[in-house]
Amino acid sequence: MRVWQALTLALCGCGITTAATAPSLDVLANEIRLGVNALESMEFMRRIYSTDRWFTFPKFAETANYVADTMRQIGLRDVEILNAPADGQTQVGFWTMPMAWDIRQGALEIVSPVLPAESRLLADYRTVPTSVGMWSGPTPPKGVTGEIVELEDPSVEKIHKLDLRGKFVLTARDLREFKWMLVDTGALGTISAFTENPALRDGREWINSWGDYGWAFTRKSTPLLSFSITPRQLELLQNLLVKGPVKVRATVQSRYYEGSYPIVTGVIRGSMGGQEVLTLGHSFEQGAQDNATGVAAMLEAMATLNRLIESGRLPRPRRTIRMLTTAEIYGSLSYILKHPGRMRQTVAAICIDTPASSYDMAGSEYTFYMNPQVAASYVDALILKIAATYFAKVRRPWHSHPAAAGGDNYLSDPMIGIPTIWVYSSSWSITHHNSEDTPERVDARSMRDLSAVNAMFLYYIAAAGESEALWMAELALTRGYEEILAALAPFIERVGAASDTAELSTILRDGLEQIEYSVGRGKQAVTSATRLLQTTSGFKQIAERLDRFGAEQSSRLLDAVNRRAEELGLPVPIRPANRPFDLKLATSSELVVQRKRIGTLPLDDLSPAEREGYPSGAWNIIPITALYWCDGHRSLAEVARLTRLEWGSLNFDVEGYFRFLARHGYVNLNKPARQKMGSPR
Repeated sequence: MRVWQALTLALCGCGITTAATAPSLDVLANEIRLGVNALESMEFMRRIYSTDRWFTFPKFAETANYVADTMRQIGLRDVEILNAPADGQTQVGFWTMPMAWDIRQGALEIVSPVLPAESRLLADYRTVPTSVGMWSGPTPPKGVTGEIVELEDPSVEKIHKLDLRGKFVLTARDLREFKWMLVDTGALGTISAFTENPALRDGREWINSWGDYGWAFTRKSTPLLSFSITPRQLELLQNLLVKGPVKVRATVQSRYYEGSYPIVTGVIRGSMGGQEVLTLGHSFEQGAQDNATGVAAMLEAMATLNRLIESGRLPRPRRTIRMLTTAEIYGSLSYILKHPGRMRQTVAAICIDTPASSYDMAGSEYTFYMNPQVAASYVDALILKIAATYFAKVRRPWHSHPAAAGGDNYLSDPMIGIPTIWVYSSSWSITHHNSEDTPERVDARSMRDLSAVNAMFLYYIAAAGESEALWMAELALTRGYEEILAALAPFIERVGAASDTAELSTILRDGLEQIEYSVGRGKQAVTSATRLLQTTSGFKQIAERLDRFGAEQSSRLLDAVNRRAEELGLPVPIRPANRPFDLKLATSSELVVQRKRIGTLPLDDLSPAEREGYPSGAWNIIPITALYWCDGHRSLAEVARLTRLEWGSLNFDVEGYFRFLARHGYVNLNKPARQKMGSPR
């Protein structure tokens, strides 16, 4: 953060100015900070929470109607409520859409042994909605009664040794790991005591992952009863089980059906039309922090910008600013596939899947997640500059972080092509997916900051003309210099500890490769700003400075290596080592991955037993990174190399993974074209 504050001052004094239509970031920060209505954003948050907390599809429709009405009230145009199928079988990308679900009541009570009334009731949906898991199956009208069996070891061997037929499985383990193993046992359902934060003694984890093979419940999934209890209730049940059998009665009135996920969108129209800047974040989860705060912050950012534009305090931006909220991944992927034209015109996005926790809580400061390096963009440097400018005014720390698989930030997938920043706060883990995630834990100051930074990002890009685009390219250049120096640093450190020619040769080889890679990523980030304009004039000259800087750092490493060799009495000059022959690498050089659909690969139509030990690609950043590097031209060997360079190391069977995907029809494997597979420069 301190580095970027220094860079802010340096760039402000280097003669780079903005056009009259786009105020400086400092002026913009002041206007927006004073224009944000934190109390209004808090009211937005409470209203969204009041319906989403019930997490049924009828309630999702109520949330969508409220958000759409609010968009109109704050002055947005072209407000739409679209719909994506929730039928349990339609695929968007390779994600299978969930079944729609509704519940009228759900309860779980201890019937044996006999307990006082205040201890008998373990779960009641009407009192605490998270008492019943989303997509829980129904019971007969009079309910079902069964004995509890505690499961501590959810291995295949252990589960199949237990007699679970007609019984309830009590577990403190994450149900996502083994629901698929329970479906053949004849169990009535589960009583989950899993929690991400055991300190919330009376909090209930929200169970929203109830598919047999993946996240959501699809037509291939098995209806099972699903309840969530508190850590305190887990102790009660464990103490009772020590003394003898425990029986419970469940009554659930729920249903699965073909419905729809609402998609809500509206815009602030730009003066030139055409290109758009997007803010998106998901609705339809039970928590205030996840993600009523995110949707409310987007509404407040749009409301603030519209007020400032309509009052004349900010000029109308060139580009349209769009807000989108819907179901995480399922809804946004549906929207992207339905509106390819809009997506081609969308030049940047910011994902607000973000809590607004107390200023006084450790970890509550905001973190900005960058684009994956295959999608290196000027927006990475811009958001850091915006954060340095804004948070200096409110005296709050902030952080940056490499790319992560967080949710709707997947728009940076090269097959979609929208550079996307994700704003996050680690305080999320305190109440994440827990009944304790309530409006009382939301801090209006954090809502103000989240709304303001979102608005600054959206407006600056939307208003940018040629001088602003060139200035953002210069920001990307400065960050490129930093990234090259960061790539070099560990190799310079290793030189001093090297003891022989072989070690020095390896350091030189790996260091030169990492520098070349960083130069390529930096050049891509610089030139990505040309998307804002009809001309590329000036951008090439800015990017070429990275070639010269990279060459200087390569020479620096070479000099350090040879100097160390002379200290050790070794012959100089040291040459970069050759990589040892690797038969698997040679084989993967003869294969190219052809992707079939946009987005990540959750494997939700394959049981874990069919996955051959490979992870779901829904959230695992390494297979996602490798997938994104597959452009239909790079060989698998090159994809593995680039994945390693992005993350510094690679302990993943890239070739085996993509052969597995090809066997199941997710990708095609082809022979490479007769051309050299070079670095992504």
